[in-house]
Amino acid sequence: MNKRIIVGISGASGLPLAVCLLKELKKLPEIETHLVYTKAAELTVDYECKCSMEEISAFSDVCYNNENMGAAIASGTFQTEGMIVLPCSMKTVSGIANGFSDNLLLRAADVTIKEQRRLVLAVRETPLSPIHLKNMLSLSRLTNVSIMPPVLTYYALPLTVQDMERHIVGKILQRFDIEMEGFKTWE
Repeated sequence: MNKRIIVGISGASGLPLAVCLLKELKKLPEIETHLVYTKAAELTVDYECKCSMEEISAFSDVCYNNENMGAAIASGTFQTEGMIVLPCSMKTVSGIANGFSDNLLLRAADVTIKEQRRLVLAVRETPLSPIHLKNMLSLSRLTNVSIMPPVLTYYALPLTVQDMERHIVGKILQRFDIEMEGFKTWE
């Protein structure tokens, strides 16, 4: 059986990072991706990408309607390696931190936590309010949750925005013990 990874896309800025992540995972035949995205993500894609959400969905193996609370990823018996939310809005962080699972993305994150599987939240917001920080602190105290803002690094000497995106995605994939081709680590 393939290893399954759930990818959630919220409406925060950073959708090209999600596209990069899905493209990288698509290259790995041993990984099966299960995608869910919010209504806000559908709006954001028009501003940030030169493709549609349908085109982005094609990079996943399975794509779910965010309103389908009976989907496989809503159950703990559906085995996965974990979940990545990229980009992760503060609304999504708040929902996850407070157990407010009123859509499939939030329910899948809730299941990931309760089953003690890896959950990576690539949070997007600046500046951060005390409320944002409180919610992230609450989640960071869980041993299986990683808060990973997509922060730029320069030691890899990126030449393009895509180089920076690939570096961020490479760091996220390391959390799942996946080494991305061409990912430059600190030497």
